Amino acid sequence: MFGDVHAFSGFSVDDLSTAKKFYADTLGLKVGDEPAGLRLQLGGGGVVFVYPKDDHVPATFTVLNFPVEDIEKAVEQLAGSGVSFEKYPGTDEKGINRGIGPAIAWFKDPAGNFLSVLQLD
Repeated sequence: MFGDVHAFSGFSVDDLSTAKKFYADTLGLKVGDEPAGLRLQLGGGGVVFVYPKDDHVPATFTVLNFPVEDIEKAVEQLAGSGVSFEKYPGTDEKGINRGIGPAIAWFKDPAGNFLSVLQLD
């Protein structure tokens, strides 16, 4: 039924202008203005819709994952741009978890939503 539909996901933020700056300037995504929010253009053609919500509550799960070739380099670059990584049991001093599954590091956008970088080998 939806096999040929260009589906997209979305999530809310509390401040569109702050989100636009973060996703464009810090993460380097192409960000477009939409009548009711922002369009994040992902590599490979994917699209995510980001919309404002007055009573926004940050997602308690990862809403967007960024596969990278070198997680160490990605974490260093993001940290150099002011991004703070979450520290959990099993993460190293940089916030990288190398346990079961791919190496992954979680961080939050300015609205508190969880994002990640992960190295797929």
